Amino acid sequence: MASSTKKVLVPIAKGTEPLEAVVTIDVLRRAGAEVSVASVEKGLRVEVFYGVKILADSLISDCAGSVFDLVALPGGIPGAENLKNCAALEGMVKKQAEEGRLYAAICASPAVALGSWGVLQGLKATGYPSFMEQLKSCAIAVESRVQRDRNVVTSRAPGTTFEFALALVEELFGKEKADEVAVPLVHTCSPSLLITWLNQFKGCK
Repeated sequence: MASSTKKVLVPIAKGTEPLEAVVTIDVLRRAGAEVSVASVEKGLRVEVFYGVKILADSLISDCAGSVFDLVALPGGIPGAENLKNCAALEGMVKKQAEEGRLYAAICASPAVALGSWGVLQGLKATGYPSFMEQLKSCAIAVESRVQRDRNVVTSRAPGTTFEFALALVEELFGKEKADEVAVPLVHTCSPSLLITWLNQFKGCK
């Protein structure tokens, strides 16, 4: 019997934007996804950006033969460039595209990585404002906070990461699960949903 668990790969590199990586990982794990954090560097301990260090679960080479429901790239510079230059990751993302599985990127990575790999051709995509001109050469560039087209999801910047991550939850698990995850985050949820969630704690001490 096939597993109902959704497997997600989040690759990280030197210079990755930490907020985009950590929020995406956290929100997807809250939804119940099995998230593998993979380093494209030589070791598991990666200094991403702003002095933040992330300990990856594995090296990207250890993941190359695995099948993922989603591959989601954080951005940042030079993080996006370092992801782009990883041949193993490029092969995995191209396979996602060819086989109709979900792939995603935020910030500089839509233009720098996905665009350079040719997996945005003919698709609507968004990205960091200063990379929009570059994005126009490899995709139908739009200035959405989050853009979905077929099996790709793109987003703009650190400030849109929660929306990006919740959109990925919705793609993997459906809107009901995305709403369920959003409520305790107090992120764009209706007052009635928030009250329902808070009521479960009444009487707790």
